[in-house]
Amino acid sequence: MLSGRRYLLDLSPEQQEMCEEFGKICRSVWNTALEQRREYRRRGAWMNYAPQCAELAAAKAEQPWLKAAPSHALQQTLKDLDRACRDHGTFQVRWRSKARWSPSFRFPDAKQISVERLGRKWGRVKLPKLGWVRFRWCRPPGGEIRSATVSRKGGRWFVSFLVDDQAAACRQHATPGTAVGIDRGVKTAVVTSDGDFYDRPFITAGEIVRYRRLQQRLARSKRGSANRQKTITAMGRIMSRVSDRRGDFCVQTAARIVAKNALVVLEDLRIKNMSASASGSVAEPGRNVRQKAGLNRAILDKGWHRLELALTNAARYTSTRVVKVNPAYTSQRCSACG
Repeated sequence: MLSGRRYLLDLSPEQQEMCEEFGKICRSVWNTALEQRREYRRRGAWMNYAPQCAELAAAKAEQPWLKAAPSHALQQTLKDLDRACRDHGTFQVRWRSKARWSPSFRFPDAKQISVERLGRKWGRVKLPKLGWVRFRWCRPPGGEIRSATVSRKGGRWFVSFLVDDQAAACRQHATPGTAVGIDRGVKTAVVTSDGDFYDRPFITAGEIVRYRRLQQRLARSKRGSANRQKTITAMGRIMSRVSDRRGDFCVQTAARIVAKNALVVLEDLRIKNMSASASGSVAEPGRNVRQKAGLNRAILDKGWHRLELALTNAARYTSTRVVKVNPAYTSQRCSACG
């Protein structure tokens, strides 16, 4: 099976500058290709990956700055855009903003990737144009590496390997016939029909105070200044820790649930619609906007969608079946069985 392994990179100043430059070039290619696709759709025509990849090769001759980034990373950017447009529609795909998008790029050719262990805590990986890069060896990759993705999160750089761990799915669950229903809430993250409650705080009281102070500092800072960028980085560092705790909670909870049950039933919730803003327009403002904003924060804080992804991923190894049902009337007590 294919699984991901993420490691913390230890980049030199030169390598960090190169990664920043690669990310900017990939963002520019994404936005330019997306605008081209939208322009074609306005005229009733289509633009796909193959012609855009050919035009990218021609653009490198006219724009030398495109040659600074690896060719495979740029081609992979076009592939990701093509997949996003096919899944969501050309006009639903978002731009990659300079202020909000975290740089990332992928090396899809496994032949150009080499991994070595240097010691108990450190290893290194050889990537195109970056050369050998040290990373924190927290666990072995555990399989054949298919691709590598370099990304920045919370001011730190990471490398994620797509690994084929050679694990085969079980033909039958260890305890066939077992089933559980899951209710996702805002007071308690996960409640099962067996009576188990799973929840934990993802942010500490000190981090809340620190984050509010940074928000005040951000509001007073000048746009485009170095101090504003430092504040944004500090805020991202706090939120990255919160996100990591949330992801760790979802993975551990999913592992416990699928290990005990051959069938897991979830409500088919439209989380994106449920967490949409109630502010409305200027002409027709929404009602109970502040209350709805608090509910949206609670929904997103509990990681409902992330739990669903973790359950789907963990179920591959235990042959657990994950089923989503209509959420209508699921909060009512059954009159027959209670």
